[in-house]
Amino acid sequence: MSTGDLLLLGLATQKASRVLARDRVTQPLRAPFTEFEGPGGSGEVEEKARGTGLRKAIGQLVTCPYCLGIWVASGFIYGFAFNPRLTRMVASIFAVSSVADFAQHGYAKAKELTE
Repeated sequence: MSTGDLLLLGLATQKASRVLARDRVTQPLRAPFTEFEGPGGSGEVEEKARGTGLRKAIGQLVTCPYCLGIWVASGFIYGFAFNPRLTRMVASIFAVSSVADFAQHGYAKAKELTE
């Protein structure tokens, strides 16, 4: 794997993990295992695991982008091993979105400092 592919998959993993664990759009996927606590800013939500046993364990996993990261990375690596072209395309979508997020936050901060 090249350094470029490693960086691409790393950025994609960060973004995909964040989307799965915190994004408002994926909240219905987490709902059976989590309890809504409130908005988290930038299109994200704050949730906590609900229930006990396996349900709570899954809730803790799906609300933690760091915990999900290893699973998302495994998916990207598996995809890369069997279909690198498709995996690069999918990873590029997440990676570009991640870079755009950082640019948006930087722009907002710069605008805030000038006002």
